[in-house]
Amino acid sequence: AIRVAALSREGTMLIANARMYSVNAQAATAWRTLLEWVIERAGVPAEAIDYPPPHPMASLWARPDLGCAFICGYPYALAAPKPALLAAPVPSAAAYGGKPVYWSDIVVRADAPWVELDDIFGQRFAYTIEDSQSGYQAARELLAPYARERGGSLFAATVGPLITPRRVAEAIIAGEADVGPLDSYAHDLIRAHEPELAAQLRTIATTPPTPIPPLVAAPGVAAADVERLRAALLDIAQAGELQSIRSALLLDGFVLVEPDDYGVLLVRARVADRYGYSRLA
Repeated sequence: AIRVAALSREGTMLIANARMYSVNAQAATAWRTLLEWVIERAGVPAEAIDYPPPHPMASLWARPDLGCAFICGYPYALAAPKPALLAAPVPSAAAYGGKPVYWSDIVVRADAPWVELDDIFGQRFAYTIEDSQSGYQAARELLAPYARERGGSLFAATVGPLITPRRVAEAIIAGEADVGPLDSYAHDLIRAHEPELAAQLRTIATTPPTPIPPLVAAPGVAAADVERLRAALLDIAQAGELQSIRSALLLDGFVLVEPDDYGVLLVRARVADRYGYSRLA
């Protein structure tokens, strides 16, 4: 569980960060612009900061001055006390159906011989970190029934922790791993901004949709600041001055979500546990 000190008070300088979906320089610049707009619109004392890999995301989420940052849904569901939910993104691609959801694309090199999920067994499986929904847990849940049928182990090796979806993609392209999961929204952003990189990958399976990572604030952030930040995020969809930023981020806007929405991730993890597939192997 995430341990978060409830220390901030109204007027404390907060921090904002979108590293989880800053898949490259273009996306990072767009996210910083969006967060700075949110901060100004909300009128809260905050600043957008850099927090590049390999700094652990758990350390960012544990900061008492966390004002607005993406958190993976799986550690959010486990957290006690929970960070304050602000809002969740709605990707603009038609596949998302106008909902705050995402999934994992199971990818291989474009020139690899494998075309179906069964074909990858016995190969090297890359992952981000074990407490990542899109980079580990979703794949574990998808693969658990296959593992039980095959005696509990599917792969010659696991490759990780690679920390970010981009590193998973790079490892597969470089031949350091054969297959791995990519957060579908991160994958879309890579396709949009680096089509030459994305073209070197091919999706052979997808996991079921689940709630997308939300933006959160630390539990101790003043309720008034939380409300202002939340309202600013909800205004993004209609802000004319952000049209190009929304386009760059493949984003319709943000919507409200509830803590209970993320409980399904723990339910899915327990299903994989019951299959006896507690870790990717």
